[in-house]
Amino acid sequence: MARKKPTERLAAGEINILRLLWDLGASTLSAAHAEMVRRGEQVGYTTVQTRLERLVAKNVVTKTSDRPAKYQAAIAPDDVSGPLLDLLLERVSGAVPLFAQLIQDPALTSADLAEMKRLIAEAERNREPEAPKPEKKR
Repeated sequence: MARKKPTERLAAGEINILRLLWDLGASTLSAAHAEMVRRGEQVGYTTVQTRLERLVAKNVVTKTSDRPAKYQAAIAPDDVSGPLLDLLLERVSGAVPLFAQLIQDPALTSADLAEMKRLIAEAERNREPEAPKPEKKR
């Protein structure tokens, strides 16, 4: 699915639309709006239309020419989450403070923690061994 990463920053409402399209696949404006309302979002029809058209202009959503037009995400979730996480890491001064905060979240399940451990172990295996540090002269 991923064509290219977005070059412009995406607003929270635009990311919500992308999540919806990732869940639904190709969708008409009417179906997208109805699903957002069903999910409890209080958003107007024309707001959804504006967001979809902005995403098309940003080349992160495609739009068919048939009537009614269908919209589909042209990027993968990782293409959005990666840059957002990079920005967050920059703002919180690195991965360790972010990780320390994340693991204190009471909503984390044992399965979440196990997956985090697995990812850390995998990252450690994939790291190149560090060169030995030169000994200090006395």
